[in-house]
Amino acid sequence: TTDVDVTSTMPRIVHPTALPLFVLLAAASSSNSNMFAAAFTARSSMRTAAGSAAMASTRRTMTASAESRRRSLLGMSTAEAADTDEKTEEESKGPVVVPNPEAYSKLSMDDVVSLCKRRGIIFPSSEIYNGFAGFYDYGPLGSELKKNVKDLWWRHFVTRREDVVGLDSSIIHNPTTWKSSGHLDGFSDPMVDCRETKLRYRADQLFCAPVNLADCGTNVGYVCVHEASDEQMMKDAKKMAKKILKEADKKGEKIEPFSFRDLTEVDEGVMEQIPSPGSGKPTLTMPRDFNLMFETSVGAMSDASSVAYLRPETAQGIFINFKNAQGTSRSKVPFGIA
Repeated sequence: TTDVDVTSTMPRIVHPTALPLFVLLAAASSSNSNMFAAAFTARSSMRTAAGSAAMASTRRTMTASAESRRRSLLGMSTAEAADTDEKTEEESKGPVVVPNPEAYSKLSMDDVVSLCKRRGIIFPSSEIYNGFAGFYDYGPLGSELKKNVKDLWWRHFVTRREDVVGLDSSIIHNPTTWKSSGHLDGFSDPMVDCRETKLRYRADQLFCAPVNLADCGTNVGYVCVHEASDEQMMKDAKKMAKKILKEADKKGEKIEPFSFRDLTEVDEGVMEQIPSPGSGKPTLTMPRDFNLMFETSVGAMSDASSVAYLRPETAQGIFINFKNAQGTSRSKVPFGIA
């Protein structure tokens, strides 16, 4: 190595911690330029880290001093200050939500609709003309909510996947479509109407059972309950049976076990004894098939040839457009259509 005069190459040193660095630089050969660069880089990193730590320490000290002055001005003791800090942390976490398992059981559909109307989520359709049962309009917040849900669903199931393509088909198809799929012949539900309350029920979701006395088998009436779990149906039937026994002056009498069957299996004579869930009286009609498809007319003339139906099944557009979607998107099975 070449001897180098340290005093001639070392500049005026301000901080004593810089001395080892310049000794290292002076002792090194002039050809080892990489060593010089590494030494300067390491020293710069050390100074930056030390500076950051010093600034953080200064900020903590200033914050503690300011908090101490604030407590002194307020005349707070150490214990009071600790309580205040705990309350501040609790408030920053937000309000505590206490679940209420009975909240939904106490709500009615009218309460939900009223709340949604006040919040601008949905409005009853044609409300200024007394409304139209079963139809609603989206309000300002409801429109935004619907759009956000739709966009989120589309991004998750279509945009972010390479094996799914999108499709938006017409809501009216050729009536032959529904004939071929079986909707035209079998897309109906058995329904019963309450003559007093004008309510309509699905006959296959209402179950009746005779109330027979256990000692003699005498029938004192019928119970009618909605489809539910076995425990719930039995509970509702027992409650209704107690009322029937009281009205028949048979209070306290033991009855036979219930034998449930839905209203599609009863004859007209039994139907005249079954109480309606709405009125509590035997006011139900016999089951009738109700077509669940929405019929409309297409064209200037309203005759048999112009009859069409609103799409009763959303996925039907996927089935009849499968070949077109596969060919244009050049997708290979398996793939999805949304």
